[in-house]
Amino acid sequence: MQKELTTDATLVSNYIKGDESALGILITRHKQRIYSFIYSKVYDKDIAEDIFQDTFIKVIRTLKKGSYNEEGKFLPWVMRISHNLVIDHFRKSNRMPKFSNTGEFSIFSVLSDTALDAEKTIIKEQVERDVRRVMDELPEDQKEVLVMRMYNDMSFKEISEKTGVSINTALGRMRYALINMRKIIDKHNIILTN
Repeated sequence: MQKELTTDATLVSNYIKGDESALGILITRHKQRIYSFIYSKVYDKDIAEDIFQDTFIKVIRTLKKGSYNEEGKFLPWVMRISHNLVIDHFRKSNRMPKFSNTGEFSIFSVLSDTALDAEKTIIKEQVERDVRRVMDELPEDQKEVLVMRMYNDMSFKEISEKTGVSINTALGRMRYALINMRKIIDKHNIILTN
């Protein structure tokens, strides 16, 4: 009975201090919810078990490295890891998962974050891969302006001079690039979260 009253935060702390049984309690406590989430996306028992195991391998590595930032959100953190592994699985098999893209999100907000812990780094890398994949579907002129503006930090005046088009044309290409990126994200149900 005492084990049920122990918070996730305490169990994580105990595991980091060397209490291996604390991880077992955490896995037992959350296994059904995490496994059910994974299975609801992949509909395959063996694949779901593999992804579940990979999820906890990442959890263990992050905890052992001391990179976990405890904010009382152990389960949501583990769910995000499993979510990313499900997406990786579908990418490898060239099928898109059953996720919906909800809420507003600034595509470039996660690309400028400098002080990242391991969890955020994993998510940031995933988002960057997604953004690059979306950018690859843009027309070349829009992609060129987007890269110059967002990655090379060039002003529209500099972009205009470099490309030989007017500032208004450069602005228009940037606007259409962002509109088209949103359409591509919606079309493929890509989730960009941080």
